[in-house]
Amino acid sequence: MMLEIVKYGHPALRKKGESIAALTPEIKNLIVDMFETMAENHGVGLAAQQVGVAKQLAVIDVRDMTDRPSTLELDGQPADPATIMPLVLINPEITPVSEPVTGPEGCLSFPEIFADISRPGMVDVKALDGKGKPIAFRCGGLLARAIQHEKDHLNGVLFIDRMDKKTKAALQPELDALHAITKAELSQKK
Repeated sequence: MMLEIVKYGHPALRKKGESIAALTPEIKNLIVDMFETMAENHGVGLAAQQVGVAKQLAVIDVRDMTDRPSTLELDGQPADPATIMPLVLINPEITPVSEPVTGPEGCLSFPEIFADISRPGMVDVKALDGKGKPIAFRCGGLLARAIQHEKDHLNGVLFIDRMDKKTKAALQPELDALHAITKAELSQKK
């Protein structure tokens, strides 16, 4: 089922997600719906907060992004990132293992707004997968960037919080307009 992606200004985007204790039928359905919603909106990642649910859950699929490569290591060995796609991350823990790299980012909760963001180029990831089984891997490139972006969402942090002051100042009129539209829509729903 397609879910509504909440936009900048919606309070759900600033909520830290609760840890998921059990893979309930509701969580399994949410995962399916999040993948459908992400694909329909041409995204590479989606956090539960973006569909109004404050849980430690994100879905990612970078297979279609051939112009922005990803790297993956499983048990210290290089692997094809496609082998773990589509990727479900429940209660993820991320450890940076390289220097920051600046690269372009967008966000489904910020339509048509893009900026260069600095993040570690490579990270170690530990989480539960969509079956509730532990997974661990090292990744780089777009996959590392997407995972860090979604992990931020799970903590109520937005990519605008990672922008340098000059970039954010240049985008401020667009951000203010989006925020105002979202607030107006929320007040109409009350």
